[in-house]
This record gives sequence, C-alpha cells and structure tokens, in this order.
Amino acid sequence: MFKTIMSKPTTNNITIKGATTIAILAALTGCQTLPSAEMKKPTSTVDSNPLTAAMPAIDRQGHIAYVEEQGVGSAKESTLYSIRPDGSDRQRIDQITGYIYAPAWSADGQLLAYSKQAPREHPKIYIYDKSSKTHNLVVNAEGSNMSASFSPDGQYLLYSSTVGGNADIYKMRLSDGKTEQLTTLPSTEVQPSYAADGKSFVYTSDKVRAGRPRIYRYHFATGKAVPVLSNGYVASPQFSVDGQRMAYLNGRKAAVMTLATGHVLNLADTGLDEPARLSPSGTYAVYPAYAPDVDGSQRSHVVIHSLSGHPSYTISSQDGGVIRSPVWGR
Repeated sequence: MFKTIMSKPTTNNITIKGATTIAILAALTGCQTLPSAEMKKPTSTVDSNPLTAAMPAIDRQGHIAYVEEQGVGSAKESTLYSIRPDGSDRQRIDQITGYIYAPAWSADGQLLAYSKQAPREHPKIYIYDKSSKTHNLVVNAEGSNMSASFSPDGQYLLYSSTVGGNADIYKMRLSDGKTEQLTTLPSTEVQPSYAADGKSFVYTSDKVRAGRPRIYRYHFATGKAVPVLSNGYVASPQFSVDGQRMAYLNGRKAAVMTLATGHVLNLADTGLDEPARLSPSGTYAVYPAYAPDVDGSQRSHVVIHSLSGHPSYTISSQDGGVIRSPVWGR
C-alpha cells in the first residue's frame, strides 16, 4: 500500500530552467513517420511492423509514456499517454487542466510515477498501477514535488522537493512513506535518477554556480556525491540499465554519452529543452521534437532514435498538441 506524504506549507518554488517552445526549423533527417494510432483500437502491431520487429524484445514489448499539452496559461490541458513503440495501443492514463511532469517507469514496467499540478496548487507525485488501472497520491508535501525515480527493486522512490524552502532530494519508502532527506546544500538539487544496481543515483545541481547546472553521482554507501559532467549546461540525467550510457540534456540538445569513452552523441535540438531517455535495452533513445507530418505540416512527435544503426522514426501526437517527456519502460 502506498502512503501519502504531507508536510508544512512553504511558498518557495525553485526550478533549474524553464522550458521554452522553439520550433525546429530543419526536418529530422533519416526518420520515417508513423501515423497516430486510434485509442479505440488497442491491438498492437509492434511484432509485425518492420521498424520495430528488429528491436530487442525487451524494447519491442515495452511501453512509452509521454505528456501531450494543449492550450496555454490557465487553459493549459495536459494528458498522460502510454503507447507501444510502433505507436499502437495508445492509452490515456491521466488528464488535467494544468500540468503533468516527468513520468518515470518502475524497473518492471508495472508502475508509472509522475507529477501533476492543478491551477493554484503545488505539484504532487502520483503512481499509476498498470495492472489495477489505479492512481495513488504518494507525495503531497507543500512545495514543488518533482522528478520521481523508482529504485530497481521498486521499494523506494527518489524525488526532489522544495518542502524545506530549498530544492533538495528525498528518498521515500513506498510501503510506509518513511522519508529521508539526502541533500542539504543551499543550492538547487533536482532530477534524481537511480542507477540500475540501486547503489547510487545521478542528479542535477547548480552548487558551483547558480543557474549553471552540472550532473553528479551520489553514492548511498558514503553519502557523498562526485561530478559526472561539469562542462556547459547539462541536466536531467538517466543511466542505461547496463550502466554503459547516460542520456541527458546537453545545452538544448537531447544527448547520449558513452561513459567508458566520454563520447557524446547529440541527437537533436528539440526546441523544448527536453533530454533524451533510453529504451530498456539501451540501444534506442526517445525524445520529443517537431518534425514534418505525413501531410508536410510541422507537428510534435515522439522520436525513436536507434543507437545501433537501425532505422529511426517518429510517432505523431494524438491531438496535435505539444509532446513532452517521453520515457520508455518494459
């Protein structure tokens, strides 16, 4: 059973960087476009589609969650969807007048954590159970509660919160809601993401220079953090399951780094300040971007980018809105 965490009010909200919406002028090269799949037709074609049939089974059989936004200001409407990697079996998970942020799958692909913010309210963290189709409110502390990340065994949740007046990272045991504050610096510590072995996590901090984030790795055994990336504007890291790659935001580019060599592959300037996210096998990356639709118009898409030489392609939005925060789970 999930517990709901509540705490005393605070009015201080801290964020690393506001997202901007700048349309990509150049088309994505080498990408094919898959049309939107109707939600009333849940049958998956992922095994027969030539773009997905060659994928590792762990990717092909998984789901991609993403947020689609419509409208602006007080009329903003956000919808959280789940699709298969070929765009089929599109399911609506949640919808709100307001904002939905940063969905994150559990390691087994059964749970999806995300933040939801209604007008004049603070962001709260919910967990969606794919089996029972239920939504559970798990973090309702006054402040900005964001960027949840499940431990590999599914027993703990990392997240950032401004409940104490400053953006810090917390660890919560899901069985009883017991919470531990892991960072206590006066700077901004956000966007935690567990390593696959559960012994460490990566996160974003501007402790060296305000407004100039770097990526750090926190080790539970020592309680110490060491820099992973410190050049330029870098944020929103995520390790691959095998620990060999890290997806992140490199300036304004969705990027993937090979950790052993330090080689960085800049995938695209998304125009949305959105990072890349890796597939369960680590051989594909997913990110949002504007690209030509089948009729030639510019439309927001989920981009599926192969890191191993297979074709890359895009999946168009459901309702013509702006796609944000795609994340690939099992």
